Amino acid sequence: MEKNLESLDLNLLRLLKIVVETRNTSLAAEKLGISQTSVSRGMAKLRETFGDQLFIRKAHGVEPSELAEKLAEAAEHMLTPFNQVLEAYQEFDSQEYTGTIVIAVELTLLDVFGKGLFNVLSEALPKAKFKITYWQHNSLQELLDREIDYIIHYTLFPLPQDVYTHHLSDIVVNLVARKDHPILSRTSDWDEVKHIPRVKYATDSSLAKHDMYDEQILARGVEPNIALVSHSVPIMVDKLVRSDAMAFSSSYLLKHDDRLACYPLPEMPERIKTIGVSGGYLQSKRGYPLNQCLHQAVQNFFNSIVQPEH
Repeated sequence: MEKNLESLDLNLLRLLKIVVETRNTSLAAEKLGISQTSVSRGMAKLRETFGDQLFIRKAHGVEPSELAEKLAEAAEHMLTPFNQVLEAYQEFDSQEYTGTIVIAVELTLLDVFGKGLFNVLSEALPKAKFKITYWQHNSLQELLDREIDYIIHYTLFPLPQDVYTHHLSDIVVNLVARKDHPILSRTSDWDEVKHIPRVKYATDSSLAKHDMYDEQILARGVEPNIALVSHSVPIMVDKLVRSDAMAFSSSYLLKHDDRLACYPLPEMPERIKTIGVSGGYLQSKRGYPLNQCLHQAVQNFFNSIVQPEH
């Protein structure tokens, strides 16, 4: 008996199971929706793999041997998980899904868009349980370990090929500071801007000492004057409105306090005047209905929002 099963077609196991149940190759062909010739070819391949003792020919059909019955029973157990997976794909109902969904969002994006995202996701999956957290040092490994279902991050953030990403939106960057700022209200030239104290989000997305805006200041021979780094937007906003500090941010920050204003950026590369936002999940989940549902809901949310005028 040939015992190398690596190339065994799963369809042959299904054929074996049906022939054992019907004890008739013609009925098996009818039940499977294939030709009698296809059944005969399949039976020949089964005999090549398992031996000639699988079935005994009778006047009105075939009689399965004990081996055939045992193999049919094993085939049932093997095919059940496949059928369950296929049913889960085919019968997925976002309105009835009750599982837990874990989403990791870059901190600054979570602060700006978190509430709106949660509302949209809750409408798309009303019975689901959500865990929406900010991106941390271990988040990438959790994503690769299938512990995170979906991520939202800046497009510039490097991700391995195991992660499928898609563009969601672009955010226009400005200088943000208090209204009537003594310097920014009259100029955005680097000669003066480079000395202004900075306010920055604390991010767990990168271990680098300097961000791309720090690099612009360093290129002009000055060490960035970082006055505050914080995870707290209220603390950052308070620092901005009570001092002459500035932030490389967007007009979304103005929603937190009407004493803030946006000012033009100094001269810098076009590629950092806007920041892309991407969504992503494991490549291995690209065909999974839950991830497709998440993708569509998040994309619809970003399509619906318009960045405030400054």
